[in-house]
Amino acid sequence: MKKIHIPFLFLLLSCLASCEDFESLQLDPNRTIQASPDLLLTNIETKAFNEISLSAALASRYLTNTDGVSLNQYYGWQRSGYENYDHLKQVVKMEEEAARTNRPAYAALAKFFRSYFVVELTQTFGDIPYAEALKGGEGVFSPVYDKQEDIYLNVLQELNEANTLLANSTETVTGDVIYKGDLKKWQKLVNSFTLRVLMNLSLKENHAGLRVKQRFQEIVNNPAQYPIFTSNSDNASLPFYDLEANRYPYFNSNDLQTAYYMEEGFVTLLQNLKDPRLPKMADVAPSKSSLPEGDLSAYGGVKGSETLDVNKTKVVSGDASKIDARYYNNPVNEPSVALGYAEVQFILAEAVLRGWIAGNADTFYKKGIEASMLTYGVPQEGITAYVQSPEVQLPASRELEYVLTQKYIAFFMNSGWQPFFEQRRTGMPSFDVSGAGVLNQKRIPKRWMYPESEFNLNRQHVEAAIARQYPEGDNINGTMWILKPE
Repeated sequence: MKKIHIPFLFLLLSCLASCEDFESLQLDPNRTIQASPDLLLTNIETKAFNEISLSAALASRYLTNTDGVSLNQYYGWQRSGYENYDHLKQVVKMEEEAARTNRPAYAALAKFFRSYFVVELTQTFGDIPYAEALKGGEGVFSPVYDKQEDIYLNVLQELNEANTLLANSTETVTGDVIYKGDLKKWQKLVNSFTLRVLMNLSLKENHAGLRVKQRFQEIVNNPAQYPIFTSNSDNASLPFYDLEANRYPYFNSNDLQTAYYMEEGFVTLLQNLKDPRLPKMADVAPSKSSLPEGDLSAYGGVKGSETLDVNKTKVVSGDASKIDARYYNNPVNEPSVALGYAEVQFILAEAVLRGWIAGNADTFYKKGIEASMLTYGVPQEGITAYVQSPEVQLPASRELEYVLTQKYIAFFMNSGWQPFFEQRRTGMPSFDVSGAGVLNQKRIPKRWMYPESEFNLNRQHVEAAIARQYPEGDNINGTMWILKPE
């Protein structure tokens, strides 16, 4: 048989042509390789503003789980995760697309969401990757950990830039399921969130670089340049719909129906205050079913700190109230409030009491109560009677305690871990640790340990961050920089 010899150069060129053809076949000409900023915005909003967390409700002593040992309830948690960086990838992409398509309003929203996700991360762990984070495309796969102090300085700068961009934009924004493209409302959210961030920094009020009090005053004293929330209509709230993947997160949750009960201390607090929100939050205890719904003595709870056997005994006796049935029966229920007008009013009341701004703390305080009650549908006559009742008047020596207590009540089943962070910052209200079920030597943790994956992928930098912050190592009782008085 005659052999056929093919020149090597021909083979090489044929191979290259085949490879090129194969790669070109991987590109679908009918599909874009670029993302639209409006589509990215919708997804980012739903990830950021779905702030309804049973874990946070347990740790913040609103609810008690009676069906198993919950580490959130008994303060025995260990590590948390870096899921927010997955959301931040979308934020970075939206910012890139905003630049590519010359859409500065989306760039402003990207600055806000980057700040929103980053603040939650640093509140959880302490120092985190920031300046070098999400730069894998530039070859940075092991980012350094930025100091919490530097992170907050950058966050405040980004929020200020976002406010300026929004103030100067007349752009039409689509894909917005929160404010329907109303940039004025986004501007209010940016500045209201900045007030939250600044109040989170209350222990650093004397820090020269942060200028906490001065920044706070600049916003409050100049509403034309820095508008903030003025009513519940400004709330950053994610609505739910009776559609697949859009329903209330705990709709049809068997656990919520059978294993979760109101926390005893929270119920007692509302009863002592004669608070009409209690019937909106809880169901009547089975043993008190003969009493009308409006009778606050018809409700009961179990202690989050007690052991399972003690709590189950009380549940079996019928003395404990479940959370109101609408939380698991109604697919729409109430929206998830990520940041609300009520919180802003309580922030302003605290700022007055701290001497940061002028004003009447009592006025802000009562506006915050009214805003919260309106979200529960409490009639105006009931609100008026409550804010005039002796139980909620600000006593001269305990004004801050009362403000923070009402702020805590307003956080029920919304705002994610913010009530826990607030209690960690101020110590108010007191979270019960008296029961035999509490772990961690009956201490309330101050943070979460870094993800295990960081020790596999970025050991050098995470260990440097731990050594810099926590002399006793990576543990849940370490005191991060934000919690150390300046």
